[in-house]
Amino acid sequence: MQDVSGILKEGFLVKRGHIVHNWKARWFVLLQDKLLYYKLDGGRKEPSPKGRIILDGCTITCPCLEYENRPLVIKLKTKTNTEYFLESCSREERDSWALDITGAIHAGHPVQVQQLHRMKNSFKLPSNISLNHIVDKMHDNSNGIKLTSNMEQGNTYKESFTGSALVDWLISSNFVASRFEAVTLASMLMEENFTKPVGARSTEAMRNGDLADQFLDDSTALYTFAESYKRKLSSREELHLHILELSGTIVKQGYLVKQGHKRKNWKVRRFVLRADPAFLHYYDPTKEENRPVGGFSLRGCLVSALEDNGVPTGVKGNVQGNLFKIITKNDIHYYIQASSKAERAQWIEAIKRLT
Repeated sequence: MQDVSGILKEGFLVKRGHIVHNWKARWFVLLQDKLLYYKLDGGRKEPSPKGRIILDGCTITCPCLEYENRPLVIKLKTKTNTEYFLESCSREERDSWALDITGAIHAGHPVQVQQLHRMKNSFKLPSNISLNHIVDKMHDNSNGIKLTSNMEQGNTYKESFTGSALVDWLISSNFVASRFEAVTLASMLMEENFTKPVGARSTEAMRNGDLADQFLDDSTALYTFAESYKRKLSSREELHLHILELSGTIVKQGYLVKQGHKRKNWKVRRFVLRADPAFLHYYDPTKEENRPVGGFSLRGCLVSALEDNGVPTGVKGNVQGNLFKIITKNDIHYYIQASSKAERAQWIEAIKRLT
């Protein structure tokens, strides 16, 4: 049996396969010198790890921009040049994993770890600002950012804007108070795949800059909206769903394990809890498209923890505790598993506030 004393962090991440490049949710355990990952069988973690990533000599890339539809990916490259792509459920989770993995890689170099902490702590988005809201405002026909044709080194970039134009717009729209804050916010929009650099100057800065130097407040650096944002609002039906159900403020999100309604099998899903209107949506993290596979209004819902002794009624399979149940207004029962008692309590508390 694997010795897993000295666990630094554990939780779900979605991993890209080596041979077939499909994405699978795995339970990751970070130790001082390695990262172990486990398959889930039923609702239970298998006893032996499916694989391990040796951290000695590993390099980490965060954010990793190789997957346009997966902006929350961390890339690890081992000493033997094996690449691992791991996706988190939120920006905060991704940064937390990146920080802890980097800490384990540089365990013998405390100065680097301190620098990393400083860098992460200086790069925070105010809690009252939603990136989706900012991008929607940028698209506004009358007050949004003006898209123009710009030339750089003989190439014309249609529907683009300059770095300094975006900084000016963020300040004049009262999202930030200073140019420094605007550059930080513009970097986040790019990092989360809402905008992208076009032309040599801005692309070069993103590749080679530090996290805080990737966006240029400059009238010669060009940017545009990322394709993934345009695609998200393609069909009228999706727009309708997007505006109503998905317009609420995200209160909480994370990976949980859910029992299927028909086959009663257990699958890892990314749950997103929104307020005003209060909805709980869940997404298949193995799929590319950012569209919920299910969801329901929380109005009139009942939520409760299930006893950990024995298998509760309605639950199938080899589950290992930390279960809770949500009963909707239409009497549909959802059985969900958290990874710990504390996480279960947090989710129940957050949902109860919105019912």
